[in-house]
Amino acid sequence: MFPSIILLKEGVENSQGKEQLISNINVCQSLLDAVRTTLGPRGMDKLIVNEVGKTTISNDGACILKALDVCHPAAEILVNVAKSQDAEVGDGTTSVVLLTGEYLKNLKSFIEEGVHPRFVMKSLRQATNFAIEKIKSISIRIEDKDKEKEFRNLLEKCAMTALGSKLISHQKNFFGKMVVDAVLMLDETLGQKMIGIKKVLGGALEDSLLVAGVAFKKTFSYAGFEMQPKRYNNPKIAILNIELELKAEKDNAEIRISDVHEYQKIVDAEWKILYIKLDLIIKSGAQVVLSKLPIGDVATQYFADRNVFCAGRVPDEDMDRTLKACGGSLVSVVQDISDLNLGSCKTFEERQVGNERYNIFTGCPQAKTCTIILRGAAQQIMDEMERSIHDAIMVVRRTIKNDAIVAGGGAIEMELSRALRDYSRSIEGKEQLLIGAVAKSLEVIPRQLCINAGFDATNILNKLRQKHSMGKIWYGVDLNTEDVADNYEACVWEPAAVKINCLSAACEAASTILSVDETVKNPSAREEMPERGMRRPM
Repeated sequence: MFPSIILLKEGVENSQGKEQLISNINVCQSLLDAVRTTLGPRGMDKLIVNEVGKTTISNDGACILKALDVCHPAAEILVNVAKSQDAEVGDGTTSVVLLTGEYLKNLKSFIEEGVHPRFVMKSLRQATNFAIEKIKSISIRIEDKDKEKEFRNLLEKCAMTALGSKLISHQKNFFGKMVVDAVLMLDETLGQKMIGIKKVLGGALEDSLLVAGVAFKKTFSYAGFEMQPKRYNNPKIAILNIELELKAEKDNAEIRISDVHEYQKIVDAEWKILYIKLDLIIKSGAQVVLSKLPIGDVATQYFADRNVFCAGRVPDEDMDRTLKACGGSLVSVVQDISDLNLGSCKTFEERQVGNERYNIFTGCPQAKTCTIILRGAAQQIMDEMERSIHDAIMVVRRTIKNDAIVAGGGAIEMELSRALRDYSRSIEGKEQLLIGAVAKSLEVIPRQLCINAGFDATNILNKLRQKHSMGKIWYGVDLNTEDVADNYEACVWEPAAVKINCLSAACEAASTILSVDETVKNPSAREEMPERGMRRPM
């Protein structure tokens, strides 16, 4: 009789084999229910409350999955693939999760029947590569980019399609034009960080505005601030990392003195150092002074007496954007201030927006930048608006960089499904069945669009299959008429790059889950702590 071999310590969970793989697939299926109903313009929103009581209202797949705090290791892969889709192209986060789950659902039966996971993964990648090549071959390239009006119209349609499934879908025309204006204000690099998004509570959604420059909320200030000018033309801007305030004695190093007059000399020296800094700033010719560190009441009044505007404790993000847009350099020593270190802009002003006051720099010479100021009745609404605007900005940027579009509303998925079915019939062996399963999986997008809108999904899909078999490749779901329609003619357009990235990410995520046949889970330290704490010391 052989002795038993103990490889893992007590408390370690170990599961392996086909059952473990099927279990991981089932877990991913259960996670899909959290985002399935959010797809499309008729999708529902989710309200999530975190551990500290903060509420989030959203129908963005990546936002919902991040807020769920998923702990299962296999389900975390779906969370990560949604995050990567959001970071890469901004849109299609719900679609990529649905596709991954549908791949696993339709391929699970082959795993249960004994097909090796590696063979399944090979067929999945083969089908994905064929689908990507199909998208590239049928996507419509943007011609005559020089025709500004036509190009802008196309960008607006893509932005409106991205916003059509968001909380602000009823204002998609207003925000679609705003997003396109914002992206077209940037230079050739299309740096996303050069678009600032600020939120001001109160007002209607249509009160949101686009500022062609840098704008940030007025920082904390002292009484002398109100005496400072609030508008300049062609000002010189000093951007500092210097503290212009007297520190309390208790915050400084310990100093031992034997005479009270010595203490007065120390206080006078502090004042003298502060005034030397202020004099050097004034002599530099700067009319607007920004600093990451505090600007005290003495410095504020000093600047006000000399008609100089100042703002301290400016957030790093706003400071960096101002630095890039207005030029100059961040100064840490006042002796280094010179004309070379000063930035400039065409106009600076302080403007009232709702109940807040904003510092606005326009006509920035170094880099083109803009700021979107969102208005809304509740903080949760504005948070969701910010996520929606971010997605639309990413879509427009991607459309400009990759000039190819496809029709949305499930049209491209139905065409890929038809093409893959035809392709599978030209292959012999088990790959034919596996690629057919992938083709069936792609129909989940138009099917879920119908279900979320309350339509008869079976009837709509049958009509779509018939249209696509006749060569009408851009027919998709028409949510306005509860029927099918040519979504290219209806201007429901999406960047081809979004669909290509969605297919690639879903394929990789499904392959990762299929490649795992064993899970080893060590007990966490928190689980071990109570047991140790219960033992009495000997």
